[in-house]
Amino acid sequence: MRLFKTIALTAATLVAVTLSAEAKDWSTIRIGTEGAFPPFNFIDSDKQIKGFDIDIAKAVCANLKATCTFVAQDWDGLIPALQASKFDAIFASMSITDERKQVVDFSRAYYNTPTAFIAAKGSGITDVSPAGLKGKTLGAQSSTIQSSYLEQTYPGFDVKLYPTQDEVNLDLASGRIDALLVDKLVGMEWLKKSDGACCEIVGEVPVGGGIGAAVRKQDTDLRDAISKAIEAIKADGTYDKINAEYFPFSIWAN
Repeated sequence: MRLFKTIALTAATLVAVTLSAEAKDWSTIRIGTEGAFPPFNFIDSDKQIKGFDIDIAKAVCANLKATCTFVAQDWDGLIPALQASKFDAIFASMSITDERKQVVDFSRAYYNTPTAFIAAKGSGITDVSPAGLKGKTLGAQSSTIQSSYLEQTYPGFDVKLYPTQDEVNLDLASGRIDALLVDKLVGMEWLKKSDGACCEIVGEVPVGGGIGAAVRKQDTDLRDAISKAIEAIKADGTYDKINAEYFPFSIWAN
């Protein structure tokens, strides 16, 4: 009987959660982002959150006729803060992975870009396979698909992980690591700057399955609404206009 009551209560709770999710008013959506991953999301000199992720999120909100507010959150705390209801969705260049899908839901992907190894100019690195990088110290931002890729594909290597991409870049420029792995467009953005003049892209690897907006598991209505809005802004040309402001080629995820 106790087991039956437990199952009944669990079922009732699930129904209540579902009904609660369906009853939510999404006229206001709180969006979390990192603010430290240019050109996708960053804090400008006026302390405003800017970037490709932000502009896409604003376009999605406009399509949904929703008022959106933005919250900057350290990368490692994004999913815990989402689950704690500090915001309702994450637009922060978060890759859609099976591991993350165990704890959050994702909208359809809104972009997909390659991942690249960057090393110092003159490093002599031309082969980024485990054999080619043998004995090298590698770096990436923690809790990213790049860090997971390094740990899984380069077992036994000295892999250093950092809270922010800026810290990874600094250690490569300072010679404390031999190569870093990063989203190619983010890496290219850094290489354009004076502190990135030290380095160059030395190879690419196939990592990840696209970038989506993350929501809580129970907020399936918000997930579906965001997915439809992403497709709508692509269809009406809004996405392409935003894309062109940041990149000379399309990063749309088909």
